[in-house]
Amino acid sequence: MVALFEALKGTVVLIAGFGLAHAIHNDVAEFVERLVQRTHLNPARRFPHIFIDLANNLSDAQLWALAALAMVYSIVRFTEACGLWFERRWGEWIAALSGGIYVPFEIYELSVRFSTLKVTALIFNALVVAYMVFLLRQRRRVD
Repeated sequence: MVALFEALKGTVVLIAGFGLAHAIHNDVAEFVERLVQRTHLNPARRFPHIFIDLANNLSDAQLWALAALAMVYSIVRFTEACGLWFERRWGEWIAALSGGIYVPFEIYELSVRFSTLKVTALIFNALVVAYMVFLLRQRRRVD
């Protein structure tokens, strides 16, 4: 299940990265404004407004950098998914480490502003990390 979820995350970010690469030399701000309208979001609200402002200030070099980061992130997620799918120890290590990196940030975000979504993300991530650590310890006993 975790392998499929990681592959899904990698796919979504890969598609977003290709979208960023496609946006190079195009009017990104116009695209973002249309996207906000099509998703029926209010452009005056906080997050859509931040998204639109960000798009207005992106250079082609920044778009290239973001597309490259999306590619690297996707490669890590696909590698992790393959390792988990084929029950490789290195896949479990990647899952435990990459999931564990987010926990302090999620706790900090909860301390700044509480939300059910943030609690859910923290619990889900902590459960995945705990499960990966459990699997790694079990394999250590067997080896």
